[in-house]
Amino acid sequence: MIVPRLQVLDPAARTTLAEKGAVILTGLPNDPNSLPVASALLFGTALRELYPYRTRRSVDGGIVGLHADSFDVVVDIAGKQVRRRHPDEDHVLVLLASQAPYGGQSFVLDAHEFTDSLDAELKEFLRGTDVDLYGRWAQTRGLPATPRVGRHIEFTRTGRRITRRTDGVTALHRDPGTERVNGMLARFDEEVERAQRTLPRLRLNEGELLVLDNYRCWHGRDAHTGARTVHIQTVRTDEA
Repeated sequence: MIVPRLQVLDPAARTTLAEKGAVILTGLPNDPNSLPVASALLFGTALRELYPYRTRRSVDGGIVGLHADSFDVVVDIAGKQVRRRHPDEDHVLVLLASQAPYGGQSFVLDAHEFTDSLDAELKEFLRGTDVDLYGRWAQTRGLPATPRVGRHIEFTRTGRRITRRTDGVTALHRDPGTERVNGMLARFDEEVERAQRTLPRLRLNEGELLVLDNYRCWHGRDAHTGARTVHIQTVRTDEA
């Protein structure tokens, strides 16, 4: 997928994001504070929830495969339940703070188009089978402890499509169809990896923002040598 570059103040930025599913924004300082500024400029009064930004620094990092940013994190702060991530966050902003000396190129896939191209059995699985979207992570991180039941392809009540991908997905606990579910998940992974190898690569410049429709586009990056740092923020708009 070819991602267009636009100035953050370009009036076409929001419509281009809606049309293409992804844009690269330039013209803001290389600083985490640019994340909420870009969100406000892009979405204006449609911005509903903005979640705490997180920094990811990797040294000699391996490849990060195609995924959609989503997580389900609610924490207890002084007796009050506070949501820090949402499984239906509908846009993600990735600011490249420092580029690795070698590698680290990003890639983006239109997940709607990709999943529509799969064979009928796999499409039916993605649309019709409940899975635990984050269950595998509970065994490694301890989060989240409560199963999150959903499907890979769902629709909001206003008809907006969500095409999910998470490395935490697993069969529901004691699902009688676990063997079939695991087989279909493995097939799905193979198809995604095949598509990933063919995608065009894009190299972000330091200070540039990759903005994605998180319901439509999956993203990842290649392996790299040296240190690479990004700041990431997810948001929900009134379309979520």
